[in-house]
Amino acid sequence: MSGEDDSSGWQLTESDPGVFTELLKSLGVPLICDDLYSLDASVLAPLAPIHALIFLFKWLPSSGEPDPSSTTGSQYDPDFPGFFAHQVVNNACATLAVLNALGNITPLPSTSTNRAPGSTSQLEDLFAFTTGMDPQTRGLAVTSADWLREAHNALSPPSAISLDGLDLPRETEKDAYHFVVYLPVNGAVYELDGLKREPIRHGAWEEGGEGWIGKAREVIEARIATYPAGALEFSLLALHDDNLPALQAQLEQLQAAGDTMMAEEVGQMVANEAAKRQRWDFENSLRRHNHLGLIHALLLAMAKSGTLDKAVDGARTVMKTRVEARRAAGLKGADLMED
Repeated sequence: MSGEDDSSGWQLTESDPGVFTELLKSLGVPLICDDLYSLDASVLAPLAPIHALIFLFKWLPSSGEPDPSSTTGSQYDPDFPGFFAHQVVNNACATLAVLNALGNITPLPSTSTNRAPGSTSQLEDLFAFTTGMDPQTRGLAVTSADWLREAHNALSPPSAISLDGLDLPRETEKDAYHFVVYLPVNGAVYELDGLKREPIRHGAWEEGGEGWIGKAREVIEARIATYPAGALEFSLLALHDDNLPALQAQLEQLQAAGDTMMAEEVGQMVANEAAKRQRWDFENSLRRHNHLGLIHALLLAMAKSGTLDKAVDGARTVMKTRVEARRAAGLKGADLMED
């Protein structure tokens, strides 16, 4: 679960494919994440093979409890044979969801091909060290790893401005969001939620066709249906193989064979993937940068030009309109916004 409390040293993480892909890269795992706006087979097919689905949702105390009588036949599995760690600190759920997925992918790919023979990565050492631990102890071991916390925080640095000591009013009921992961293990679809006591088994999937994805779709759609109609407090990421190397190899083969038409089609796919990664790199560079100096310079320039007061008045008018709209809709936080 993610909230405002960062006393644990773990910062909030965006549900963004570029952020998760960068985290995977820092862990030495050559997999990537992509946003999913639909679970249709036609959308998922180009991403195959998909190893896991990372689901972000608005957390509620009773959300996601298994129901053996449901169509998905979900139930806790105390004998889960794979890797599962509890979340023991706030804001670590994104990285924990990634670890709970990676710990159950066999074999786990690695970018560390130039290591000395017999050497292992920090991630492999962590998985080996926590073998045989119960989920609570494993969660403590995971969140005690400084290198992992640093990787988690790399794209979500602490705020440069502290409001501590100002006695400002605080919202007592802040919406919290949480990451869980769905993936196949031993022929069944599992939900690994670090806030649950055990992994949740959602039953076996039918061989052939979409495989485990079809079962996962059923489970996730049932989960979303428990929220009010039209609710948008969700996002879904697919954890899958990086398809760029395969596309580049296919393009080279088509060019060598003189198949111009197919080469143009695959070349466009390669260009799209490259552009997507460039966008991720740019957005991640903005996340790493401290913009406080820029903001100060802009405010100073506006003050010198005499436009600052007008901009402040305009901002107050916009805020007043937002407060009135929230009050009219009966939403929380309107009074705090006005203060």
